[in-house]
Amino acid sequence: LLDVFGRGGALKSSWYGDCLPSRDFPMLIDLHRQGRLPLEKFVTETIQLDEVEKAFERMHGGDVLRSVVVL
Repeated sequence: LLDVFGRGGALKSSWYGDCLPSRDFPMLIDLHRQGRLPLEKFVTETIQLDEVEKAFERMHGGDVLRSVVVL
């Protein structure tokens, strides 16, 4: 940490990156509805709630990008 802060570095918390949800979420929804943001490409699998532990194992193993729980 001395290397970071000793050279003028800073530690800054982040919630949703630099996103402003009230502004950005509606824009992202619009882009998805227009077909310009293909969110389905980020979903590797859909799973049931009782499969969550196995999904975490596959994620840690690098086998999946994103699992979506379907209720």
